[in-house]
Amino acid sequence: MSDLRYDDQVAVVTGAGNGLGRSHAMFLASRGAKVVVNDLGGSVDGQGSSESAAQKVVDEIVSAGGTAVANFNNVASYEGAQSVIDTATDNYGRVDILVNNAGILRDKSFKNMSQENYQSVIDVHLLGTVWMCKAAWPVMYEVQNYGRIINTTSAASFGNYGQTNYSAAKAGISGFSKALAQEGLKHNIRTNILAPMARTRMTEDLMGAMAKDLHPELVTPVVGYCAHTDCSVNGEIFSAGGGRIGRIFWGVTPGIKKADITAEDMRDNLEQIMDPANYVIASSPTDEMAIMGLTKEL
Repeated sequence: MSDLRYDDQVAVVTGAGNGLGRSHAMFLASRGAKVVVNDLGGSVDGQGSSESAAQKVVDEIVSAGGTAVANFNNVASYEGAQSVIDTATDNYGRVDILVNNAGILRDKSFKNMSQENYQSVIDVHLLGTVWMCKAAWPVMYEVQNYGRIINTTSAASFGNYGQTNYSAAKAGISGFSKALAQEGLKHNIRTNILAPMARTRMTEDLMGAMAKDLHPELVTPVVGYCAHTDCSVNGEIFSAGGGRIGRIFWGVTPGIKKADITAEDMRDNLEQIMDPANYVIASSPTDEMAIMGLTKEL
């Protein structure tokens, strides 16, 4: 089988100055893509800015024989996101691949978390993803009739102590991406979701020794496949880390059904309601409505 390549394609990678984003950008460039390397250059908690991080990755790509240009805007605003896409279209004329990776951390227990810390994480992760997709959408949907979008969620969307802001943002990205996947499919735009586990600036203090073998390069293969024209999946969530790739999905149990169901029925049948046997993977509200007709009648 031949290598997956992206010759004559243009890729935009946000948060690409370090860690996962850098790995994604370097890989895509090494396989022929022209890459816009976006990074605000701030700290892990989103403070400050610098052009050095993004420019360093661009220089690495060019030195290796690739093609890249830097963008230093903040994706947390629509104007910033539009400037990233404009950098792609102004320099290369199109946007084939969008990898939304930019993020910050502001961890605290919910009791101690300020409104600013909550809003900042939502703005960068969730809204940053939304604004980047919104800016790229006219190019992919109306002009090219083609696109590949990879958005970044996290295992924190299962719930993680001290990360109500981050967990909310990452779960929101999954829901947003699944809806976007449905809207783009007829226009050959496929949207998939990456849940990475890797040692980066954001995670090394949290993971400690567990992060030893979690190299960012072992996550990038998910981006490599989902960014390719041959990608056959849409609206899926992939977990990746340490050389493992798996699927994350939302399942619904058959549960119970009763025309005049009561709170007491839930109490008395909780074990059956919770039983994951014979679960169904729902990809839309319509799927769950169909499941309702399959549940066991009490």
